[in-house]
Amino acid sequence: MTSASIKSASGPARRTVVAAAGAAGLSVALTACGGSDDDSSSSSAAAGTSEAASTGGTGGGDNAAAGAALTTTADIPEGGGKVFDSEKVVVTQPTAGTYKAFSAVCTHQGCAVKSISDGVINCPCHNSNFSITDGSVKSGPAQKPLPEVSITVSGDSITLA
Repeated sequence: MTSASIKSASGPARRTVVAAAGAAGLSVALTACGGSDDDSSSSSAAAGTSEAASTGGTGGGDNAAAGAALTTTADIPEGGGKVFDSEKVVVTQPTAGTYKAFSAVCTHQGCAVKSISDGVINCPCHNSNFSITDGSVKSGPAQKPLPEVSITVSGDSITLA
């Protein structure tokens, strides 16, 4: 026997294969964290065509133009709320006659919040939950509250201020 090692000249080194697999896994994880709202926004757009038509919003910028009619008070349930995807705003009614609005962009990684239930605004990407009263974090991984958005309630109309 000789003491020389036998090395295969063909095929990538084990280190190269492991590094490539790790990079591929990281790429998949980052893509999942970024999330695409295509499926959910198309279904909510179909369900919320009246809001999009009434606001004339373009979906550009952080929020729709100030003064744009958003919804009516009757559309916002007490103890709940409604997400307006194209305006990137969520409007809540924590107690009867009290209306609040917050950014619909989760402070964790920028996903869009999608629902309100049991007094919290829910982000489906990583299950962060925010208070409908003040936008504060109820459960993470988000650590910052949802920023408040100014609205005006006049009669039964709710508009962006």
